[in-house]
Amino acid sequence: MPVTFPHALNCSIVLADLPLLDRPRAAADAGFDAVEFWWPFATAAPSDAEVDRFARAIEDAGVRLIGLNIAAGDMPAGDRGLASWPGRAQEFRDSVAVAVGLGERLGTRIFNALYGNRIDGTVGQDEIAAENLAHAAKEAGRIGATIVLEPLSGTDRYPLRTAAQAVEVLDRVGAPNLGLLADLYHLAANGEDLDAVIARYADRIAHVQLADVPGRHEPGTGELDFAHLLDALRAAGYSGRTALEYVPTRPDFAWLGTENR
Repeated sequence: MPVTFPHALNCSIVLADLPLLDRPRAAADAGFDAVEFWWPFATAAPSDAEVDRFARAIEDAGVRLIGLNIAAGDMPAGDRGLASWPGRAQEFRDSVAVAVGLGERLGTRIFNALYGNRIDGTVGQDEIAAENLAHAAKEAGRIGATIVLEPLSGTDRYPLRTAAQAVEVLDRVGAPNLGLLADLYHLAANGEDLDAVIARYADRIAHVQLADVPGRHEPGTGELDFAHLLDALRAAGYSGRTALEYVPTRPDFAWLGTENR
């Protein structure tokens, strides 16, 4: 088996060409001991059998599921989360229950709750999100887990585009186990100064994801200095895992040489 890489692998985007339940084993065979997934089910309330099959794929591969998205709607159609979506609170909460159950079984302690797009003519979305996020934080707290909020790029209707906007929501909800997901690709694509984000919000960052800018491909294909950024994160006190969440341009991980580990 190859030397284990220190990064986790986001199997939902990097290994998207494989059947979902084959991806944990493929990640392990490539040298990763930790993985993360977007919501891996077709509905917010999958059957117990579906949940068990997914959990067993993780367990049988011998990898850790360090991060999991809460159900986010129809992502290919442009949905980006349910937390602020009127009328879908039950779906959001059903998926929180499933995620926390998986976390209890698999040791997952980071759950990403995408905020949701703005819906034309709708008021009160931020109040709905606050209620749903408070619920998610309470449920995740039962297993010592954290709910993270993620600024996104590439979608005008998604209201959290900067670290400051996400942190404002964290403060509004006020739960101690809410944190910032610092996806360095999305933040940089939205024009954020990543050094300034790390310096200002290091104590709020609960998870980090990596892809290069532009293109969202492997680190080293674009403009970001990942050695510097990872050093800055460590120096600022971040001790969590980093996850590779990129669109691959090659089928292997030979690019991840010792100098990039």
